[in-house]
Amino acid sequence: MTTKKNWLSLAAVLIASPAYAQFAGTGTTTLSVTVSAEAALQVTTTTTTLAATGTIFNPYTGTTSLTYKIRTTQSTGTGTLTAKVTSDFSPANGPSVLTPPSAGDALTYTCTVAAPGTGCSSAQTASTTASTSVATFGAGASSANAGNSASTAWSLTNDPTYHTGSYSATVTYTISAT
Repeated sequence: MTTKKNWLSLAAVLIASPAYAQFAGTGTTTLSVTVSAEAALQVTTTTTTLAATGTIFNPYTGTTSLTYKIRTTQSTGTGTLTAKVTSDFSPANGPSVLTPPSAGDALTYTCTVAAPGTGCSSAQTASTTASTSVATFGAGASSANAGNSASTAWSLTNDPTYHTGSYSATVTYTISAT
């Protein structure tokens, strides 16, 4: 009986030993992280006032400032920054992006984008039906931690047929990265 009791005690110690071996004065772990392509933006000009300056019927102009953050995949990544008029000018009888009152009326913009972005190379005509380019980004693009600057300089035809009054439209900027 003593032998059986000793064997049971020895078996209990052997079975329990691995659990006790896990406790020590130090220990380690391996940290793993997957860094993905990401993009974000901040529109720093919440209201862009378009104003005509100089001679009569000069275009209405104004600038919208942005700050962007981006990281694209090293060898194959790309990124875009676009603008779209998501709410056309209102009320009626003034400027319109979708249905301008006169031929040649247009809301256009030019782009200024700090590296690593490349701004639009020529004036873009704003649209209510499609997003238009503000900037493009290539493989391995990465902004500063605080973000990089970009802007759109707007120009709206000053058509004499517009009724007097205040008009507003909404532009939505979108940034993406792969």
